[in-house]
Amino acid sequence: MASQPNSASLGMTSSGQPESDQGAIARAAPVGTAGDRMLLGLLRRYIEDAPVNLALGDLVYGPASSEPIATIQIRNRATLIRLLTRPSLEFGEAYMWGNLEVAGDLVTALEALYRVTSGAKRWRDHLAPWLDRSHGLNTARHNIHHHYDIGNDFYRLWLDDQLVYTCAYFPHARASLEEAQRVKMEYICRKLRLQPGETVVEAGCGWGALARHMARHHGARVRAFNISHEQIAYARAQARAEGLANRVEFIEDDYRHITGRYDAFVSVGMLEHVGLECYQMLGQTIDRVLDPNGRGFLHFIGRNHPAPLNAWIRKRIFPGGYPPTLPQVVGRILAPFDLSVLDIENLRLHYARTLHHWRRRFEAATDRVKTMFDEPFARAWQLYLAGSEAAFTTGTMQLFQVLFARGATNRVPLTRNHLYEGPL
Repeated sequence: MASQPNSASLGMTSSGQPESDQGAIARAAPVGTAGDRMLLGLLRRYIEDAPVNLALGDLVYGPASSEPIATIQIRNRATLIRLLTRPSLEFGEAYMWGNLEVAGDLVTALEALYRVTSGAKRWRDHLAPWLDRSHGLNTARHNIHHHYDIGNDFYRLWLDDQLVYTCAYFPHARASLEEAQRVKMEYICRKLRLQPGETVVEAGCGWGALARHMARHHGARVRAFNISHEQIAYARAQARAEGLANRVEFIEDDYRHITGRYDAFVSVGMLEHVGLECYQMLGQTIDRVLDPNGRGFLHFIGRNHPAPLNAWIRKRIFPGGYPPTLPQVVGRILAPFDLSVLDIENLRLHYARTLHHWRRRFEAATDRVKTMFDEPFARAWQLYLAGSEAAFTTGTMQLFQVLFARGATNRVPLTRNHLYEGPL
């Protein structure tokens, strides 16, 4: 389990305020002065006419042309100033430390803020130089450990029974999370048209559910790579318990070190961690290991336009994360190696529904999360899950599945009928 965040280790006082701001707060004039009105008015302009109230003490600025659906209560002037200087970072920091509260439904309020476009675009332009950060092997290991090696018990609280931490596929509105994750894995196998005895390599296998599914239900032989020690240990234990150890090999190593030749290459939820500057290396890896008649599959969070991941999520949740656009993936990973796109599907609404299930389960387990870690940790993950659900609901984020093969491969079906023949 990761070390627990605490106020002292982050330069915070017991009140949750950064130490450097305490003197400023003590000397500040009472809330409601002309200065407060000016600052709150600037923040109101930033979020334009989003249907939320902004409140600082008894001072409230509402939307001009709509009824507010929620109120963002800012604790003090220092927090307000930080929100104005670095909104994409400081909103999350303030919420995490209790310096900002949302009265009303958190997801609905965040959806309203995501739909504000012009202010967000200005900040995307401001943050553009951060798009291309180093993702060397040591950095990649640190980033993965930061997010995934915080204890399997934590993820068991709110994921499905197989610990699948990627977008599910809901065959109908009443499907449970467990059913939707199983269907997602089968859907991937159908897209790849897996046959008994075929060899598959998976880059970034999580807790190993997909690799075991391919071996158990399709007779594939799978080598699955991951640099998270806790996930690999769990995956190996599960494979032994399910009698699959002779057909699935879990390897604690980076995708750069994959060797051998395979009928299929699969990556589900890894591309967001790779980094743009390493896309060509990933393409080289796929080109090196994919059989001349092989197929490949990428499943990843993306965007319609290039933009950095939210600064707070990069700091607290996914360091080094970057959701790419389709042109970036095709142009840097596939096209340079004559890998042809066969099928693209956007599962954005499936991810919004997946996140809704995760968030509801997480909220039901909040007291246990606080016991395992502490309240700021619990609030951070609550905001992360709510914000992600809002982002996929509003189309701020996308979920792409890309099926590809060698450019000269003609062993492909003429239609997509095979995906829907019989129940998933």
